[in-house]
Amino acid sequence: MKKLFLSSISILLITILLVGCGENTTSPTAGGDQETYNWRFAHEENNGSIQDVYVKKFVEVLEEKSGGKINIDIYPVGQIGDATQQAELLQNGGLEFAMVSPGNTGTIVPENQLFSLHFLFSENMDVNREVFKTSKALNEILSDKYLEKNIQVLSYWTEGPMEWTTKNPVNTPEKWKGVKMRTMPSPMIVASYEAYGANPTPVPYMEVYSGLQLNMIEGQENPISAIQEMKFYEVQDYLTLGSSSLYVTCTCVNPEFFNGLPEDIQQMILDTADELVDFSFEAQADLNGGALDLIKADSDIEVVELTKEERAAFKEASKSAYDKYIEMVGADGEKILNTLLEEIAAVEGK
Repeated sequence: MKKLFLSSISILLITILLVGCGENTTSPTAGGDQETYNWRFAHEENNGSIQDVYVKKFVEVLEEKSGGKINIDIYPVGQIGDATQQAELLQNGGLEFAMVSPGNTGTIVPENQLFSLHFLFSENMDVNREVFKTSKALNEILSDKYLEKNIQVLSYWTEGPMEWTTKNPVNTPEKWKGVKMRTMPSPMIVASYEAYGANPTPVPYMEVYSGLQLNMIEGQENPISAIQEMKFYEVQDYLTLGSSSLYVTCTCVNPEFFNGLPEDIQQMILDTADELVDFSFEAQADLNGGALDLIKADSDIEVVELTKEERAAFKEASKSAYDKYIEMVGADGEKILNTLLEEIAAVEGK
């Protein structure tokens, strides 16, 4: 309770400071005939990460669309709190924009934990791109759940498949028993690894390297680009290309702020988010592909690719987590999951 109280106080103080420093800001220029906008956009990763690349492109495109009327300051993770605190700041109006990833906000929007289910999406990334663009399950039903929590989703996109680094081989479900696996603070991610008999251990992102180095944890999951950027491969022996799930994140805006903007500015924001879905898929493919080459060149970590049979075994073992998801979130979550599964199958069948 004391930690929760202190966290709430911290969020309140940061919110007051941010609002005081740079109000959602519309101010006339010297000529008096044009308004300018000065906003903030926080993301969950370091400079140079895929989220950083995406956010910088988002800012570039939006500023260009506005003809210089819009100016946005970017805050990487840690500058104004961790990923969960940034989401809370967005809810409270301390930020205008933020990247919000389900692994960090599963307790805020429980239904978003379906992204943590293993082997949910297609192995074909072109299929997934189409699903993210057109899905009613995501863009309507799930987005309404975010809106109920004072977060407006502009778009969903992926940083790429989640891959495993571990101390020991984990290419079959049986080999996961007892493995101390670092996870994000999402009950569904925990349940997904418990389905294999692992010992999921939530650890803040910036503490993962030291946790692996000190054997406090034995493995972690991330897109290849993050594994290379954070140098997790230096303190691990196996890199297993399981592609068990996609790291899904979403570009979000504070709804009260957004609704208070002129319609033409709102449309610029919506258009920018739509345009960047394709960019995000291309960026993750480039970054992840290049990162794997760098890892291989810079280490002797053993890279393991799952066979078709091994992947099938994991799919079977993961089914209990789907039941757990429905149990945790109820009928609304079940509707989102079933609708999404039907949409994925429909796009794959084209």
